[in-house]
Amino acid sequence: MANIISVREAADLIHDGMTVGISGFGAFASPDSILEAIGDKFRRENTPRDLTIVSGVAPGDFVEDGCGLSKIRDEGIIKTLIASHLRMSPAIGRACSENKIAAFSMPLGVYGQLMAAIGGKRPGILTHVGLHTYADPRQDGCIMNEAAREQGREIVQLVNIDGRDYLFYKAFPIDACILHASYADELGNVSLQDEPVHGDLLELASAVHNNGGIVIVEVKEIVGANTLDPRHVLIHKSMVDYIVRAGKGDNAALAYEPAMIGDIRVPTEGSVKPLKLSYKKVITRRAAMELRKGDLVNLGIGIPAGVANVANEEGLSQQVTLSLETGVYGGVPLDGPLFGASVNPDSISRSADMFTAYDGGALNMTVLGGAEIDPSGNVNVSKFSGRCVGPGGFVNISQNTPKVCFAFSFTSGKCDIRVEDGKLNIVQDGGGVKFIRDLDQITFSSTFARETGQMVLFITERAVFEIRDGRLTLTEIAPGVDLQKHILDRMDYVPEIAEDLRLMDERLFRPEKMGLRF
Repeated sequence: MANIISVREAADLIHDGMTVGISGFGAFASPDSILEAIGDKFRRENTPRDLTIVSGVAPGDFVEDGCGLSKIRDEGIIKTLIASHLRMSPAIGRACSENKIAAFSMPLGVYGQLMAAIGGKRPGILTHVGLHTYADPRQDGCIMNEAAREQGREIVQLVNIDGRDYLFYKAFPIDACILHASYADELGNVSLQDEPVHGDLLELASAVHNNGGIVIVEVKEIVGANTLDPRHVLIHKSMVDYIVRAGKGDNAALAYEPAMIGDIRVPTEGSVKPLKLSYKKVITRRAAMELRKGDLVNLGIGIPAGVANVANEEGLSQQVTLSLETGVYGGVPLDGPLFGASVNPDSISRSADMFTAYDGGALNMTVLGGAEIDPSGNVNVSKFSGRCVGPGGFVNISQNTPKVCFAFSFTSGKCDIRVEDGKLNIVQDGGGVKFIRDLDQITFSSTFARETGQMVLFITERAVFEIRDGRLTLTEIAPGVDLQKHILDRMDYVPEIAEDLRLMDERLFRPEKMGLRF
């Protein structure tokens, strides 16, 4: 039976040098009360320090003093971070980029499956995911900075079985984990009843408990023994050592939202407002034109998530299933700090289960972002411009989906790009170049894409490209755009130009609905 303790007592269970798993996907499932208590203790007593933190999308909300790992951002607390995404807490992201924290990053689907393997006392997981990318030992082997390289830790090995290459991600011990859930009963049964995101909580708890570690769960309320609905109990009391009643925090993602968990269904026409016409909406509209009736589609964070909004506005959201790597199927996926949840979802499963489906080829299409693109169509989103970011679910998703659309702005930085009179008007362009010859890391491999026969598009506000015969090929340009000035002069190389180069659909640049139909 689990012990009921205070947040300060929970913080006292974490000692110098421990390896600690932390739940969370962005702002969701973040154990903020205990993390804040750990940060407070460190500032008082200079302990715990030199922790190795293990997480999926390491919790945070992009706010400097926000939730998640921002609570333990003080220099000295975290020595090593192993996570699929590193920058939801700005301070932690900077520390990784500045080599103050040794940073390793594995694909998100690999993380969840590896936690399950550790829980089952298996030596690791064998998968094709990550071949020819930064995760491959022939490139960076999941190492994100020099501090990580100096540790000499081997995260992944290249192996060959029956003449085919695979990656073997190695199991490692985790001393404790700190999780967030909705409710626990007095015995320690843990319910995710109010959680829009189920993530990898069960896998992490198994990895720790089955290897003799400490499982600590922070909940909104502790209720009487055996009063929880067993259909919502994800973690059984036999796996839980301590439960903690959380304080009243200000993390909006932890608040009860009935439309995100199926307790109610809301009319999306009123609750999900259409995007304002802008160059970013042009991108999401063009990506939405690639949807096909009956498709199962994954959407990434940022501009790609806006495809859900466009599909809803155009009345298409009931004819395709939009999904997220958190385990959410259907509804209208959200963006920003609430990315990972959906309004009116069809179902909510665990992230590891979702990646089993994704890795096996269940998706018809995905829309993902892009930060750097080279002449052959390799894409980098994991480490660029001196920033250690990590891929999140990007690698699993992009390598296992037959149709991949990268949707992003053509340049980076401050800009003034207007959508006027059915045309694009570039008053001031962004100063950053995204189409470059040499990438800092490869997060999407065009070599892998050729081997698997993927269709790959690159959609921006002013141009659309495809990979054709191993080369990035320009296929569409926006009305109002000058090919030389606004496209070729803003690239570090000259792409192939399709003989059938055409204008992007003029409806993309007008304020009224496009009238998209399948």
